Amino acid sequence: MQEQYDFRAIEKKWQEHWEREQRYSVSEDPSKRKFYVLEMLPYPSGALHMGHVRNYSLGDSLARFKRMQGYNVLHPLGWDAFGLPAENAAIRHGVPPERWTLDNIRIMKKQAKEMGWSYDWDREITTCLPDYYKWNQWFFLQMYKKGLAYRRSGQVNWCEKCQTVLANEQVVNGRCWRDDSVVLQTELEQWYWRITQYAEELLQDLDKLGGWPEKVRSMQQNWIGKSSGTRVRFEIEGEQEAIEIFTTRVDTIYGATFVLLAPEHSLVRRWVDDPQHGPALTKFAEAMKWQDRAARTAEEGEKLGVFTGHFAINPFSNEKVPIWVANFVLMEYGTGAIMAVPAHDQRDFEFARKYQLPVRVVICPVSGELSQPLETAFSDYGQLVQSGPFSGLTSEFAQEKMAAFAGERGFGSPAVSYRLKDWGISRQRYWGTPIPILYCPRCGTVPVREKDLPVVLPKTDQIRLGGSPLATVPEFVNTTCHQCGGNATRETDTMDTFVDSSWYFYRYTAPRLDAAAVDRAAVCYWFPVDQYIGGIEHAILHLIYMRFFTKVMRDMGLVDFNEPVTNLFTQGMVIREGGKMSKSRGNVVAPDEMVRAYGADALRLFIQFAAPPERDLDWNEQGLEGCYRFVNRLWRLVYRFHGRWGTDVNANGIRKGPESRALERKLHQTIRKVTDDLERFHQNTAIAAIMELLNELYPYTEGDAEPRLVKEVLGKMTLLISPFAPHVAEEIGEILGHTESLDSAGWPSYDPELAREEEIEIVIQVNGKIRSKFSAPAGITESEMETAALSDEKVKSYLTDRRVQKVITVPKKLVNIVVR
Repeated sequence: MQEQYDFRAIEKKWQEHWEREQRYSVSEDPSKRKFYVLEMLPYPSGALHMGHVRNYSLGDSLARFKRMQGYNVLHPLGWDAFGLPAENAAIRHGVPPERWTLDNIRIMKKQAKEMGWSYDWDREITTCLPDYYKWNQWFFLQMYKKGLAYRRSGQVNWCEKCQTVLANEQVVNGRCWRDDSVVLQTELEQWYWRITQYAEELLQDLDKLGGWPEKVRSMQQNWIGKSSGTRVRFEIEGEQEAIEIFTTRVDTIYGATFVLLAPEHSLVRRWVDDPQHGPALTKFAEAMKWQDRAARTAEEGEKLGVFTGHFAINPFSNEKVPIWVANFVLMEYGTGAIMAVPAHDQRDFEFARKYQLPVRVVICPVSGELSQPLETAFSDYGQLVQSGPFSGLTSEFAQEKMAAFAGERGFGSPAVSYRLKDWGISRQRYWGTPIPILYCPRCGTVPVREKDLPVVLPKTDQIRLGGSPLATVPEFVNTTCHQCGGNATRETDTMDTFVDSSWYFYRYTAPRLDAAAVDRAAVCYWFPVDQYIGGIEHAILHLIYMRFFTKVMRDMGLVDFNEPVTNLFTQGMVIREGGKMSKSRGNVVAPDEMVRAYGADALRLFIQFAAPPERDLDWNEQGLEGCYRFVNRLWRLVYRFHGRWGTDVNANGIRKGPESRALERKLHQTIRKVTDDLERFHQNTAIAAIMELLNELYPYTEGDAEPRLVKEVLGKMTLLISPFAPHVAEEIGEILGHTESLDSAGWPSYDPELAREEEIEIVIQVNGKIRSKFSAPAGITESEMETAALSDEKVKSYLTDRRVQKVITVPKKLVNIVVR
């Protein structure tokens, strides 16, 4: 054993050993308990960043811990390889996206191996390769057969910077989730998946996800956005068409003095030809395309609108009310049209006041009347007034009666509405999965035959923004219809890259299977995922899409469960100087540089120790240096003692002196804490406990140390640190006599009796007379002694109606309470 800790040689040695032995390659083994630990797969952007290091180190420590507990652990990694960054890089540098992507994968895979993460590389997947995206296309065809995939023209979210459509989930506060640019509304023909068919099940099954963070479940619940209410049709004066609205407050409908449409509503586009009102409508609708939707709907924002020149008929009162267009009405909420009740909705109230529209009170507090004119809207439930035959009813009772009335008269019905809309999967970009559809002049829309999959993405370096790039590749576009043999053209949009990540975790169970997307038996063994780890930013993107995909796969007979993941952990970001690391801020720390300077083990320790995993970690290189010193201290202690292991131990294993007993107790307490903390994802406190144990071991070795106890503590400590710093742990394990990898050594167990604190007896006196006693840990402080004494039930009777003058404590012996 060398005196100096040579992390470069040690880490290289064990990484080569693990790869040579295929140490982390697994297969289904019904005789063993399984554990599937999974981190969200990375986008191959060029190099690993510190967020990757944190995410994958947390997952790796859990995977190693579970292996040592005897589980058959599946811990795979792949590459979310399609997407805009590769395409943009290709345009910028003139490099084909495939080459750019695969080169980045080689770099990042090398980095991952240098971190010592224990992945089963035999299960690696790359989503931009045909053997993977073939199955994206297969899933599309199955959904098409079941009516879950359809094409329609409609308003879509358009990112001008990305030059592509975005799903609703990819629009955050009116801006692109990727580049933060303002998202416009435009009309395009797109392919959609009917995620709304599963809206209620997605909502109800959130209650089954007890192992998911409450914040994520709440975000999904709000995004699905279930509302119970009433659908009501307002006829349009002079037209055959009606406006359908959804309201949760049908009890206020007699106070509806106008109707509001979203600027993107189809009626608005139809009425722009009106010579009198059309120009104003056109100007307003065009302006709204460029306005941030978060600003449009903000409570404090200015309410803007324009009159359409048309009127609707309130079906309850038969009153004619004007139809306006308003900035704060959006197509994705309800039907894109609302009945405006200014007396009982604040936004409607502000709009009515601005444009001098009528305000009619139809709900009053049960206990009295509203003072008029109103200064603000009264939005609470109450008692109906000026509401025809429903006057006098309470809001709750009226809602039920009025919904039934609308149903009886044929102009409405009770209804449930969801904020969740169907998933638009079409993207006007090159680097994605081709949609397997043909368009034939004779046969119409024709799905590609399964035997003709994959529809291979053509290689091209002529990628331009604006429209679908595949449309400029004639050898791809032009094809033959397999139904009639005539000429046909291919769909030139590609799939949203979130399709790739919606089912990849199933493919890991049989990544080389060519006959089917998944091996049902393998899925049956490994699923559900026991622990999933990733960022909370995916709460209403990937994490809702993956749940939808699982339910579709269940209905196809591919899986027999409803939810894919039992436990979800969302780790915090790695920040520096108060902000997220980014090249534009100049605050990026490259993992490679830190590994070269301190070693992978030190970096793994620091990234898991420096902050609770669920919180943001503020980068501090001094903290990394501290973890490096800790590894060196451990190494030096092993070096000092590795040739001195003796036999100075009693036959029954109980050590002779009090210092030995104290160290043994600390060892068992540490094993208990690290075990409990790893089960709870408290890696930071687990590492802290190991550091404390080393701190206690050092002074012990300076005295009359028992070498066999030192060896036992170092041996168990090596096992405890193995999930966090596996290279140095393996090397020390080998020095201590392990002939196999520490994965095979088993996780250390603790003796509850030895882990219990040594207790002492504390005497309680009142005015010098013994009144009670209590047992306490040997390490109890004077403050804790005083608190315990004053809380003692026997002592309280001596303190009634008396004033405590002072409390005298004799450490670890007695408490004397002086009273008058």
